[in-house]
Amino acid sequence: MGNRRRVAERRKTRPAVVGGVIAVVVGGAGIGAYALYGGGASAEDQARSASAAGHHKPVKTGPLSATEVQTTAERFLTSWQRGRPAEAAAVTSDSAAATSLLTGYTKDAHLTNVTLTEGTPAGGKVPFSVKATVSYKGLSKPLAYGSALTVVRRTSDGKPVVDWHASVVHPDLKDGDTLVTGESGTPPVKALDRDGGEITAARYPSLGTVLDGLREKYGKTAGGKAGIELRVVRGTASKKAELSDKTLVELSKGTPGTVRTTLSPALQAAAEQQVAKQDKASVVVMRPSTGEILAVANSGHGFNTAFQGSLAPGSTMKIVTSTMLFEKGLVTPEASHPCPKTYKVAGWTFHNDDNSEIKQGTFKQSFGASCNNAFIDFAPKLSNSDLTTEAQQVYGLGMDNWAIGVPTFDGSVPVQSGAQMGASLIGQGGVRMNPLNMASVAATVQTGVFHQPYLVSPSVDHRTLAKASRTMSAKTQAELKEVMQYTAAYGTAAKAMAGLGPQAGAKTGSAEVDGQKKPNGWFTAYDGDLAAAGVVQAGGHGGDTAGPIVAALLKMGS
Repeated sequence: MGNRRRVAERRKTRPAVVGGVIAVVVGGAGIGAYALYGGGASAEDQARSASAAGHHKPVKTGPLSATEVQTTAERFLTSWQRGRPAEAAAVTSDSAAATSLLTGYTKDAHLTNVTLTEGTPAGGKVPFSVKATVSYKGLSKPLAYGSALTVVRRTSDGKPVVDWHASVVHPDLKDGDTLVTGESGTPPVKALDRDGGEITAARYPSLGTVLDGLREKYGKTAGGKAGIELRVVRGTASKKAELSDKTLVELSKGTPGTVRTTLSPALQAAAEQQVAKQDKASVVVMRPSTGEILAVANSGHGFNTAFQGSLAPGSTMKIVTSTMLFEKGLVTPEASHPCPKTYKVAGWTFHNDDNSEIKQGTFKQSFGASCNNAFIDFAPKLSNSDLTTEAQQVYGLGMDNWAIGVPTFDGSVPVQSGAQMGASLIGQGGVRMNPLNMASVAATVQTGVFHQPYLVSPSVDHRTLAKASRTMSAKTQAELKEVMQYTAAYGTAAKAMAGLGPQAGAKTGSAEVDGQKKPNGWFTAYDGDLAAAGVVQAGGHGGDTAGPIVAALLKMGS
């Protein structure tokens, strides 16, 4: 199945070390020319204490000099390379954590012949390369990777130290994770697409984290046998963040078990091509009638934003808001409903995109134009929990009970009050979603019933899929389709949806993010028995960024 990658964004690594017999390369290839400063940090401290006896020396402040950065980095890297973890740890901001991880680098990870080569510093950041050998019970393989450290000034005494994080030892480590070489705890799996073809990360780069998740969940029950490997073992914090263990080097292959997924090879390949056109793009395609996930792709392969992302969905959330408004009888698609340029809730003034307004128009036109204040001005008529209840009961969101076969974040629509409640009506405030969640929203509109998305059939492991406590009425479904079809034909989604049939529906979204010049662009749509959603982070308006990705995939089923 290949190396396992991090499964991040939500449901689903521990030591690296030095000690033992680490070879020191003296000369140009390594950092052997670095000097160790007699006696380590403790000896230096004693010397300074003696010379300073009788008077108080002020703590040094201000920016680090280039000499301080270089000297600190050299002391740390030289000590690590020479197998002296305590000495290396003494020049870090957390000597206990550093000693533990660096000791485990040889003791637990069985890494020998370590060579560290410093790169060119940039301010306090010093990149370096690592070459080592993984050796375990007569088996060995080389390991090479790049990392970096950052030198900072310690506030207590002004001394320059390495700002300690586990990622200094290996970039895939989070604080609390360890490196271990031995028999893998979980046998590998051979994942298959819906047609029986093998799924590999080489063929589908986005699926590395998905394959990790499948191995974690099904490896022990799919009939495989564990191999010998160097892997990142996740600590408590990483497990809470639902990161999976990750294989770095395979010394001997295990025998994989087999897990069949619902992925469509044609749609998956197309999804990979589409997200590659944009930075930070993610997309999910599913079948509304069943909940089967047909494709999932991310342009970045380290974290599965499509399944585990937690992002404000912007105006795509207006689908859920409109469901609530229609069910409460507060508005209909054809009802006259102006969209004012500004609207104030609890002292907060809300604006529309580009400060636009619709002085005379229907709710459907405001939905199609994604005019914010046509939604926010309902806030006085709503209770704080109304949107939360709608999302949970009709769309199955925010219940943390989806069981798709790999880790997911199932959306969050917290109960909020005042201005934050108003913001949540347009997918801001505390509302958080990902493309999987929003594809499910579009799918629920298309069928009128929430079908929990899944990647592995529940018949494989007899797990129970999540259900919504109620369904929307036929009248509400018809009203939702009316406004979404209008948006696809004449509104903000029209350009992207051109060429799809008149029954197709869509909604765009742009979510503002603090400190980000451009908003995250969202797009969710359905056509026939396909529904899809995508996001392009910091890309701009959803109709221009995520829209073409989603529409291209829907057209494959039309």
